[in-house]
Amino acid sequence: MQARADDEPLSPQQSAVVEQPADALVLVTAGAGAGKTHTLVRRLDHLLVGAGLSAGEILVLTFSRAAVRELRERILLHGGEDARQVRVMTFDSWALEVLIRIDATTDWRGLSFDARIEQAALAIAAGRADVLFEEGLGHVVIDEVQDLTGGRSTLVENLLERYDCGFTVVGDPAQAIYAFSVSDPNDLALEPGRFLRALRTLFGEDLVHLSLGENFRARSQDARTALRFEARVRDSGDLDATGCEALHAELRRELLAINDFGDLDEPYFREMLSDPDRPTALLCRTNGQALLICEQLHRLGIDHRLRRGARDRSAPAWLEALLREAGGSSLSRRTWDELHDAERLPPTGHDRDRLWRLLRGSFGDPTGRTVALDRLREALVGERLPDELTAQPEHHLIVSTFHRAKGLEFDRVLVVDPGPVDASRFDSPTLASEEIRALYVAMTRPRDELYRHPCPDTPHVRACPTTGRWGRYGWRRWERKGIEMRSGDVHATHPAGTIGFAGDAMGLQRLFREELTTGTPVVLERIDTTPSSDGEDRPEGVSPCYLIRAGDRPIGLVSDSFRRDLFRYQRQGPKHRPTAWPGRITGVHVESVETVTGSGAAGHAAGLGDHGVWLAPRLGGLSRFHYDPTTRTSEGSHD
Repeated sequence: MQARADDEPLSPQQSAVVEQPADALVLVTAGAGAGKTHTLVRRLDHLLVGAGLSAGEILVLTFSRAAVRELRERILLHGGEDARQVRVMTFDSWALEVLIRIDATTDWRGLSFDARIEQAALAIAAGRADVLFEEGLGHVVIDEVQDLTGGRSTLVENLLERYDCGFTVVGDPAQAIYAFSVSDPNDLALEPGRFLRALRTLFGEDLVHLSLGENFRARSQDARTALRFEARVRDSGDLDATGCEALHAELRRELLAINDFGDLDEPYFREMLSDPDRPTALLCRTNGQALLICEQLHRLGIDHRLRRGARDRSAPAWLEALLREAGGSSLSRRTWDELHDAERLPPTGHDRDRLWRLLRGSFGDPTGRTVALDRLREALVGERLPDELTAQPEHHLIVSTFHRAKGLEFDRVLVVDPGPVDASRFDSPTLASEEIRALYVAMTRPRDELYRHPCPDTPHVRACPTTGRWGRYGWRRWERKGIEMRSGDVHATHPAGTIGFAGDAMGLQRLFREELTTGTPVVLERIDTTPSSDGEDRPEGVSPCYLIRAGDRPIGLVSDSFRRDLFRYQRQGPKHRPTAWPGRITGVHVESVETVTGSGAAGHAAGLGDHGVWLAPRLGGLSRFHYDPTTRTSEGSHD
């Protein structure tokens, strides 16, 4: 979603970065909208063509899967065949690859992301990762270095110190907004500029420091509103609590001084947000605010998408159709084209040729001419699909938090007023200064139009500390009125209709393919007698089960993970066992239909084949609880 095409001329600042020798140690400070991705793609082209490196000698690491997808797509469009082979990965994905290559017998996926990062950093420092660089490591490109915190910073420091290679690292301290992910207060105090200080310590005078300062994104005065704060925002990590409050207040006054977008209940403004040719974002400080904005948009019938977190992956429905329709163990290009021409695959959201190259590159058989469908199934089961296949489809109207919108740009941006900052409520000035940078990030996303939008009323909407889900709370301590629905909340290890309720499994699969659409409302109804998937009848720590209905038709059950989270959400304390459960849960909708994997035997018995792959709905929304009127418990009365 960048503004500049990769065949456009380079500015003098960009040329200075691109044309550095392959062995140069380059640190680039790139402001918002400075054409960073455009420059990196051209830098890679120079390393391959001008400097003569092979694709295997280049490693590109970035913070988010969205950045990985964009870089890969731009490389595909601009680079030659060699450029397509360049490794472009997130830090987390690369850490997992390091661990698997050095020890394939350990279940590394069973560890947390942070634990894998730590183990990979240790492996690199000890030299056990050298096997990954059989061709040698000629150059490392690292994007968004301002977001490297904790173990990820150590991982990259160890990589650059271990291998005698050139590097190009790019970042903008004014957009460093991930210090909140650091749990250790002692580490948190060191986070502002930690990685940049480490670079200067390790490489000293050999470090070449360049800047990209020209803004190519903002095309209007409103879109440039926050740019004059760039230097002060970049230095905000040096402020005390009072200074953070003052700078945030000044930046917020700039937001409040611009035009309010207008009342979304008015038809004129609804029509503006429904324009498919005008990419628009509604940006919120918290995910709770984003959920309430989505609730309003659903009520008004405005089609939109809630932007997911970086690690929230979903296999698209067309993968199930591909495995079902292709048959056999391999997929040829001819069959691939025939499936598309006959419209036997749902829309993929990708260019057909580019998607074929991705499938062949990721799951090709030894001949390199066909796609091995068994390898594709294994990747589905192991959740190892390439990021390009699990990306959310693009949409003209995105609702997102400030953090999740980082790196993106839109024609029109509505920034939800974050309210004033009370620095006294933060454990560290680092987190208070991050509030400044997050607002700056949000206000620098538009190309043309920037508007303010009022904050939804959220006094009783907050994150549950035991589950991390957002919830609706009441005035009284025991009141629980709704919970956030998430990925994995639908039971998927058996096809719908084969466990918990009797249904036509094949008919439900047709329903998911042909009728169930994004935004379809569903209701969750309590069914106390349904056992969990391990055969127990509601074991300790699990809520009753809930049947999912679309209209009058049952379409699935909630998952065991949802039942455990609902139990924890309803608890009043560590020793409390909840007894009041909502009879119905509304305010839930279908976010998408996704490909899932489960028991091959269950799939075969349901007539869905032996591959253990089928469809299931993915749910979203900040739900509402409806209790039985007669429910009376020690927790109080629930109406």
